[in-house]
Amino acid sequence: MRSFRHLAQSDRFADVVRVLLALGGVTAWCTLHGPGQAIVPALLGAIACALAETDDAWRGRLRALAVTLACFVLAAVTVRATIGHPAMFALVLPLGTFALVMLGAASGRYATIAAATLILAVYTMIASDAPGGGDLAAILAGAAWYGVLSLTWSVLAPQRAVRHALARLYDSLAHLIEAKAALFEPVRGLDRHALEVAYSQRNLHTVQALATARQALIDRAGRRQPRGRGAARLAMFFVAQDIHERIGSSHYPYDELAGALYHSDIMFRVGRLLRLQALACRERARAVRTRTQATSIALPHGALDDLRDALAHRHRTAPVEQAVDDALTALLHNMERLQAAIEDEGSLRDDGDALLQGDEPRSLREALARVRVRLNRRSMHFRHAVRLATGLFCGDMLMLAFHPSHGYWILMTTLFVCQPGYGATRKRLVQRVSGTLGGLLVGWASLQLLPGGDWRLPVMVASGAAFFAFRLRRYALATGAITLFVLLCFDRVGAGYAAIGPRLFDTLLGACVAAAAIRFVLPDWRVRRFDDLVADALAAYARYLERIAGQYATGRLDDLPYRIARRDAHAAQAAVAGNVAELLTEPGHAPGRGERALRLLTALQAGLSHLSTLGVHRQALPAADAVRVGQLARHVAHGFDTLAAHVRTGTPAPTLAPQEVPAHAPETLRLVARQCLLLVRVHDRIAHLPVA
Repeated sequence: MRSFRHLAQSDRFADVVRVLLALGGVTAWCTLHGPGQAIVPALLGAIACALAETDDAWRGRLRALAVTLACFVLAAVTVRATIGHPAMFALVLPLGTFALVMLGAASGRYATIAAATLILAVYTMIASDAPGGGDLAAILAGAAWYGVLSLTWSVLAPQRAVRHALARLYDSLAHLIEAKAALFEPVRGLDRHALEVAYSQRNLHTVQALATARQALIDRAGRRQPRGRGAARLAMFFVAQDIHERIGSSHYPYDELAGALYHSDIMFRVGRLLRLQALACRERARAVRTRTQATSIALPHGALDDLRDALAHRHRTAPVEQAVDDALTALLHNMERLQAAIEDEGSLRDDGDALLQGDEPRSLREALARVRVRLNRRSMHFRHAVRLATGLFCGDMLMLAFHPSHGYWILMTTLFVCQPGYGATRKRLVQRVSGTLGGLLVGWASLQLLPGGDWRLPVMVASGAAFFAFRLRRYALATGAITLFVLLCFDRVGAGYAAIGPRLFDTLLGACVAAAAIRFVLPDWRVRRFDDLVADALAAYARYLERIAGQYATGRLDDLPYRIARRDAHAAQAAVAGNVAELLTEPGHAPGRGERALRLLTALQAGLSHLSTLGVHRQALPAADAVRVGQLARHVAHGFDTLAAHVRTGTPAPTLAPQEVPAHAPETLRLVARQCLLLVRVHDRIAHLPVA
């Protein structure tokens, strides 16, 4: 029973249950009441609609379902009308593919619907292999049936998606805290460059989790002021943002801190405290997911007291090192506030600014405007649209050459394998081929061992549900499950064994087409885009710094403009981190470029850490000190803007002259000046790197 409760609380459980109900309902109806030949197209329609599903509230899901079904009708009718005319089909297939991929440029929701529509189009071709499989009514009925189930589920459990998004966010924060703790290892000569790269990649996942949680909250709250549980969960999201900013802060370079504290246990105590706070954060995630009280949130209190005592002992006995001592004092204050944030269950302040900025277009005109902006050769969406359209066209030509009647698995493999990036495509290719091979082997064994007839239906339904259980995290297993599903579908019409050989051959052909497309059709090598992303990050850092500096005059306020500037800076750095991960898998670039990319990534991560430090210590200063903070910030922000222009054009950049403040300045002003000096050092690290 306990293991079942744990399973029921998992993120994917509800999705798998919905798919089981949908596929089981279609199977039962077609077996008991409906025409037997409708089972295959109806099941494929239900799966396509499940792939188009988004985590919206019921109103948004209803609108998305209407758009999805309209796209499905258009795609299915078009395929049915042209599939018997090879020349017309060869023209419509790439044009429709290009249009649907470009539709995805409007937003993530449109991209999901567009991808599912392409999948349904190919499913319509596959279903045409079966007698009566071209029945559009069965395909669309299966899609509509799943849509009704999804909509009903959304009405009955409106907050489940929000809870799981917040739980994933707090889990991601726990992993990020552990990555930060690794930087406090009290060891000289430690390869902190590699640790900083690992931290940056972990931060990428946290930024993505923040975006997912924010969108889920926006979908539920809309423009209304949230109340009750909705308000509590929105407040928890704001707390998570504060935790993220505090984790990301860096008060002193880690190597220099390790040297200064080599004969002390302070760094060890900081790392231990961070690991305990990670455990508390993970406990918070469990409590949110299970709707129970957190039991061990206060666990780090003893470690925090020990750290206070250790710092007090250092202040009493060690020689004064003002820069290090100031950094340690600020670090302790940040750790105290971080612990308070982890313990905070969240409560909205009544300041009228509990708003979130959504990413979805507000009208059809705005959606089309976003698409028009990306209709150019430099756009990743445009290049991927051309690449996928070309790949499917070539797949169609191969289908006509080898399997003119039933080679649609070539198109399916090309569609699933061809991703926007080279690294993702290569990974998906290996997973697809291995998963298909495994699925065909299991399918052959199932056809041998299972009795014929309706006894195989539960296995078919279970394999379809398994595809959704594994598709996001274990794609090879998901591919094996959907291969088994389709093989059993073919077996329903007496073509199970006959499909094994052609399916494997078609998969290999489709994988080759996808590999050729990503390599030769408008290849979007990340190394070519890298400097533009670095420049975007530097510009976002400048805007973030300006927002931070303004609050040293007015006082700390997490208003919407500040949160947008902070989010844009983190999103820009995450884009660089994601680009580096792809870039390192690409062939054909000089090894020095990969090393340069990693050094730029760690420099940008250091810059964002110093900005976060300024952000977590925001407070109103006396007018004269606030003016001085503004001068320091403008100097650094202007330097970042200038550096961004040089990076974008590939020209050498000048260094940035530091600005000092008197040693007897107030402590907060000294902290700001030290962080600005560290930002200048980051600026110069980037400026001194060779131009690509």
